[in-house]
Parts: sequence; structure tokens; C-alpha cells
Amino acid sequence: MTAAAAEPSTRRSAGIVGLAVIASRLFGLVREQIFAAMFGAGKLLDVYLASFQIPNLLRDLFAEGALSIAFTTMFTRSWDQDGEGPAWELANLILSTMIAVLGVLCLVAIAASPMLVELTNHGYHTIPGKFELTIELTRVLFPFILFVSLAAAVMGMLNARFVFGVPASASTVFNIVSIVAGVSLAYLFEPSARANWMHPVFTERALFGVSAGVLLGGLAQLLMQLPSLYRLGFRFRWRFNLADPRLAQLWSLMWPSVVAGAAVQVNVLVNGNFASEINGGRSWLYCAFRLMQLPLGVFGVSLATATLPAVTRAFARGDMAGFGRTARDSLRLAWFLALPASAGLGFLARPIIALIYQHGRFSAHDTAQTALALQAYSVGLAAYAAIRVLTPCFYALGLPKTPLRVSLIGIAINLALNLFNARVLGLGHAGLALITSAVAVINFLQLMTALSGRVDLGGLSQWSGFLARCGAAAVLCGAAAWGINHLAEAVTPNGLWRAVGLAAAIGVSVPVYFVAAQVLRLDESAEAWRMIRRRLPGRKQI
Repeated sequence: MTAAAAEPSTRRSAGIVGLAVIASRLFGLVREQIFAAMFGAGKLLDVYLASFQIPNLLRDLFAEGALSIAFTTMFTRSWDQDGEGPAWELANLILSTMIAVLGVLCLVAIAASPMLVELTNHGYHTIPGKFELTIELTRVLFPFILFVSLAAAVMGMLNARFVFGVPASASTVFNIVSIVAGVSLAYLFEPSARANWMHPVFTERALFGVSAGVLLGGLAQLLMQLPSLYRLGFRFRWRFNLADPRLAQLWSLMWPSVVAGAAVQVNVLVNGNFASEINGGRSWLYCAFRLMQLPLGVFGVSLATATLPAVTRAFARGDMAGFGRTARDSLRLAWFLALPASAGLGFLARPIIALIYQHGRFSAHDTAQTALALQAYSVGLAAYAAIRVLTPCFYALGLPKTPLRVSLIGIAINLALNLFNARVLGLGHAGLALITSAVAVINFLQLMTALSGRVDLGGLSQWSGFLARCGAAAVLCGAAAWGINHLAEAVTPNGLWRAVGLAAAIGVSVPVYFVAAQVLRLDESAEAWRMIRRRLPGRKQI
């Protein structure tokens, strides 16, 4: 007898997932703060990030990307069309295949770690012992991909049966276990830290303890979901058969997303390889990009999620005018929300980085270098958000090859500009971040041009006037934030009051932007406020 799975309301499910995601990101930020404080932005943190890079990229590309979507689609279809028994059989087939294939992949990757590190971090040879340590740590961390891939498959099954809270909370458990186990094992592996636990100095030994904690976190992310799956009636049975046609069907659903996603991951690998030539460069870029992803996820992803079904329905009705109007409005709103976020990150980069990361061995120099990277990344924030909105429009039109082609062109441009920076400009890690922003702007312009040829997105004069007014309001917003924070730093001591001053600067800058938008007659200010109200707890849909 299986547990009944009653379909909850979409809004309630979204609220559950939203709260879990917020919790996960907060604990993820705490995890990054602790590791940065323990090791500082230098050799050890660089090694950890490089060793974690490949399994983490595979997680993004397969486990929590193409595989998760394709498997959930197939499992739901099998349950609805064939019933419970065949759906569980499909789950056993795919889980068994994942265990076998990913197990072999881990063994191959462990053996080939020297080649993988050479391909992705050749610059580590310049620091004695850094390259060799990265190889050792890569071997320790690679099994992470097995744990999180299985966790993503289990999450897909639970979501298909309308269980959202537990799987959405799994990443929070990963972060908590990674912190507790990682720090505990770091002290266990580091005798000098145990002897002076109030002011510990962590070395390579502690790095292995932290890595073991991350592996335990990945395992916990899987194990915490299994009781819920068991209550639904699932019982694991080994069903490994590579000739099964359902695996070919799974791959047919996966490969377009894999190819498209691989383009993004290649850019990440290329940038990381160039950053490996700078001691601390990978750490500075990673911390900066993580902060930029917060507004990008809030604005870009949410708008893209809302845009896709709307433009798909318009295209199905043959309403190309409605298609263009929806795409244009979403794009304008993306720019309206992203530009002040970009200005805020640019003006407040240093105090934000200092508040979050400047603890322990993460020095003021690290803060300055990370802030420089964040300012460079912020230049492309609005373009990134716009790309998130434009890309689903091509899928709605049945033109997935267009964003794929743009991504491949972006890879070539990114590589060429990185080589130019490394050999001619010499702008270091800030140059890498600025190139990332430049590629985002170029990709946006390509997508915008391609879509404008099919639907009406507005003329050049309309867009130039809109962007000029948005830009002016954003500059006022950023200047207000900088001025208030500068005043707060001048009159308050270090510590808690600096944090209060920074919060006040951000809090005041928001109404400054909305007032400026009203004065400049930007209609998006009303729509943005409605979107914010819809996300407040207890608010009815409006």
C-alpha cells in the first residue's frame, strides 16, 4: 500500500520550494564564509575550488540539469500512462544505470586526475606543491558527483508525486552537514589547530578534512530523501540493462540540454584555467560571481519562468503581436530590475565583500581584489538577466539552435578575449570578469537581433530612451547607497554598526530608485512593485 499523493496548489508548492531555496542559499553563504575564513583567498582555497570544479560542473550540467528534467518527465509520463509498477521499474532501471556508469566515471576520473588538472588548471605549476595538492584533492572529491546525481533523481521522483518540502530542503542539509562535518574533520586532521583552537592555523591537512565533510554532505543530501520515497512505495531492485530502449529515450530528451548547457560550462572552465595563473585569482572570482548570482537568480530566473508559458501560448494561438508584447514587457522589466542591482553591487562592492567574507584569513587585500571582480561582473548583470528572458522565447518558437549558436560564438569570443587579456592587456582576474560581462552583452545583442527579426520588440529610439532613463535612475540609486554607506563608515566603528550602516544604505537606495523611476515616467516601477507584492507571504495574486 503506497502513500497517497494528492496534488497541492501550485502557489503553495512554490511557497514551500521558495522558502527552502532561501534557506539553502543562506546556509550556502555561511559555508563559503567559513571556508574562506579558514583558508583565505590563496593557495589552499584555490586548490579546494579547483578540485571541486569538475564534479560540481557535472552536477550542474547533468544531475541538476538535463538528467533531472528528462528523468522527471519520463517518470511522470510512465506513472500517468502505465501506472505505479512500471514507473518504479523505470526508476530502478535508471538508478541502477546511474550507479554503474557514474561509478565507472569516478574510477576513471580518479585515475586521470593529473590530466584533468593539467587541462583545467595548468597555471598551478607556478606555485610549489599547488598542482600536486589539487590532484590529490580532486581524487577525494570526485565521488561527490555520484551522491548528488542520485539525490537529484530521487528529488525528481518525489516532485513527480507532489512531495516538495523534503527534496527542496535537501540542499540545506548538504550545506549544514558540510559545515559541521567539514570544520570538525578539519580540526581532527590538524593537530596544531586542536592545540590552539581559539586561533587555529589551517594547512593542507585541514583541507582534506573539509573535503571529506563535503562528501558527507552530498551523501546526507541523498539519504534524507530516501524515507519519503520509501513511504511512497518505492523499493530498490537492481535493474541494469544498457540495451533497454528507455535509456535511449532518456538520452534523446537529455542531449539538447546537455549541448546547450555545455557551452556555458566550457566558458567556466576556460575562465578558471586562465585564473589558475593568478594565486588567489580563482578564489576572488568565485566569491564575486556567487554574489552576482543572487540578483540574477531572483530577477532573471523568475522572469524567464513566467515568460515561457505566456509566449508559448501566444505562439500556439498564432498571436505574434502578443508574443512580441510579452517578450518586450518581460525584457524591459528585467532591465528595470537588474540595472539598479548592478549599480548597487558596483558602488557597494567593497563593503559588501568585507561584511560577508573578510574574516579569519580572508584579508583586506582579498576583499579589495574580490570587490574589483564584483564590479567587473556587475557590468554584465543586466545583460545576463536579459539573456534569461530571451532564451525561452526561441524555444517557444521552436528555434533552439539559435541560442545554441549564440553560446558557441560566445565560447570563441571568450577564449580570444581571455588570450588577449593574458598576453597583451594584463588586467589579471578583473580582466577575466570584465570579459565575462562583455561576452554576456555580445550574446544578448545577438539574441535581441535574432528575435527582433521575427517579432516586434520595439524600435531603437524606444529602447535607447528607456535605457537612458533606467540608467539615470540606477546611477542615482547607486550614488545614494554609496553616500549613505560612506557617511556610516565615517561615523561608526567597525563591526555591527558597519553592517547596520550598509543595510541602511541599501534600504534607502531602493525607494530612491523607485521615486526616480516615477519622476522619469518609467511604467515598469508599478509592475515591479506588483511582482514584489505577489511574492510576499499572505498576499493574494493580483
